[in-house]
Amino acid sequence: MSEFVATTPGVFPLPDWAKDRLGSLKGHQKEDLIDGEETGDIAGAYDEARAEVTDWQATAGLDRVVEGQLRWDDMLAHPLCVHDAVETRGIVRYYDNNNFYREPAVTGELTFDGDLADDLDALAALDGVAEARQAVVPGPYSLSDLATDEFYGDRSAFLDAIAEFLTGEIRAFPDCETLFVLEPSLVTNPPEDGLDERASDAIDRVAGATDADVVVQTYWGALEEKVHAHLLDADIDAVGYDFVTNHEENLYNINEYGTKAGIALGLADGQNTNVEDGETIAERIEWVTENVPAAEFETVYATTNTELFYLPVNKAKAKLASLAEGVALAGADADEEVNA
Repeated sequence: MSEFVATTPGVFPLPDWAKDRLGSLKGHQKEDLIDGEETGDIAGAYDEARAEVTDWQATAGLDRVVEGQLRWDDMLAHPLCVHDAVETRGIVRYYDNNNFYREPAVTGELTFDGDLADDLDALAALDGVAEARQAVVPGPYSLSDLATDEFYGDRSAFLDAIAEFLTGEIRAFPDCETLFVLEPSLVTNPPEDGLDERASDAIDRVAGATDADVVVQTYWGALEEKVHAHLLDADIDAVGYDFVTNHEENLYNINEYGTKAGIALGLADGQNTNVEDGETIAERIEWVTENVPAAEFETVYATTNTELFYLPVNKAKAKLASLAEGVALAGADADEEVNA
């Protein structure tokens, strides 16, 4: 029988008080010098906010708890935007929506940084999350797609360098149950022939850096058939599908080409403030599993289709509760079928 897991792709909205406090603190920083006390205050605000979003997830009853990625002002581009070998430049639209990030231009070698591990270490220090920790990283293809290369010379070399960089970062992580690798660019700007195979190889290398279960979450549509087939060559535990944006083509890919032993289902809309109730989430889980002939997945992850930072805090918290309720209902239904 499948294990049902309620989780998210992370990248949460900041609590409202944290937006106000951090905006004030950052506004008082000098452009060329950050005062040590102000830095301490900023770090303290992020620590407090991290503990709060961890409590949101625990209160909702999620099976996996993310750090929240609250410092990711540049969304998935964050790991490059804070790197010493990267210059942040003009403001760029983040995919096809009203969010923006600073363009990261890679001007030197991408050596180990440790920024992501530091945040996960802070999560690990909190009580009650040891058995449920989930790490989140941008996928190598998406991160290379969001950035500009002024050092490595061509797309393939740049993609390889990004994968090597992420591999080093992940090896420094504390133990986690699950790693979500977020790859929206595989859908929105699919790699051309040749690069699609290299993208799969890059994901495979990233997945090999951890003992955690690795889920590659794709969203904002469905993968092209060839890209999907190559992704399945990577040694990962589950592919994530956006059943909010395009359920029919995602279902076609699964039935035509198969998928991994686990599956992540993007069932709640991470950008829409309408809140799906638990029964709706359970019904959507049932719809997918019933429409995949003869499939019994080892693990079914129920999640929002996208990151959560688009949502107001109250809506994000409500969707967490719906995911947890939906998974509980789906698990209860599965138990009844087994016992019938």
